[in-house]
Amino acid sequence: MTSVGFGFGIVALAAYQPPAQLFARQLLSIQAQTYSNFRCLISVDGDHEDVAATVRSICGDDDRFEVVGFAERLGFYGNFERVLAAVPSTARWIALSDQDDYWYPEKLATLLPHLDGHSLVSGQARVTRDNGEVLTAGTERRQVPLVDLFSENQVTGSLSVLRTELLSVALPFPQLNTPAQYHDHWLGVCAGASQGYFVVETLVQDYIQHQDNVVGENRTGLRNIAGRVRTLARTFEGSASPPALARFLYKAGIGWRKVMADTLATRTPAGSVELAGVVAAYSSSAVPGAAAVAVVRGVRRKTVPLRRAVELLASLAAAVAVGPGRTTP
Repeated sequence: MTSVGFGFGIVALAAYQPPAQLFARQLLSIQAQTYSNFRCLISVDGDHEDVAATVRSICGDDDRFEVVGFAERLGFYGNFERVLAAVPSTARWIALSDQDDYWYPEKLATLLPHLDGHSLVSGQARVTRDNGEVLTAGTERRQVPLVDLFSENQVTGSLSVLRTELLSVALPFPQLNTPAQYHDHWLGVCAGASQGYFVVETLVQDYIQHQDNVVGENRTGLRNIAGRVRTLARTFEGSASPPALARFLYKAGIGWRKVMADTLATRTPAGSVELAGVVAAYSSSAVPGAAAVAVVRGVRRKTVPLRRAVELLASLAAAVAVGPGRTTP
């Protein structure tokens, strides 16, 4: 594989009604990167005119910042897919960005060199509130086998850079009617099945938690888990009946991982030994019980948290409760 060097790249930022102060701080932190050979492509989910005006007022005449808007709102998963699809072929690398974090000045300079030999590189973040209060000193992301990356995602999109050629595997994104589908989880396993991913120990940004986060690093506010599951089942399955709850639980756990494994199997037919193990555990062709064995082995290796293992095993039980053929998208 040829060296990516530094070269020209794209910062791919997905935006939706960004909070003014946090968005301004994030744009300025991107603008202040010590490595500056990039264009920041800002994809706005919905009306983009106000966002474009905000970007102009903050970034001035810096023509590296470009805003594109779409009338149809797709949510963060679809919005990241759209911005990645708009990346020009001249870009050698892509850095993913949320709209409300804060990049340290050396972030790109720290991560980019590690793309030599890897499809994707991710770092660590300090988790803070929007008032500056530190919640967690570091995200503790780590390197795990690909089969365990399927079980427990270790790749945070906003901490990551990837080689542009990975898009030939990743696009279009697989689709499943579940809130479990995350762009960074998908990109991470695509990288793991390609030239691999690498996690550095360096803090490269602040990951900001506030009341409007779509997803978050700190989930201590979710007190009524059962109530939340019922609400999500109504949203995604149209009902909170026992069969609907079972379908929801299955898709949010094993179902999403099956879709990823099946998609990778078709897009990387000459995959690695690691990918073969994933297909054997999670794909539609996997033998019954293979996913449960993979999860338990991950727990024994201490690369799959017990919490995630319980969720995935409950997802498998939900599939049995619903019955064959009734858990498909």
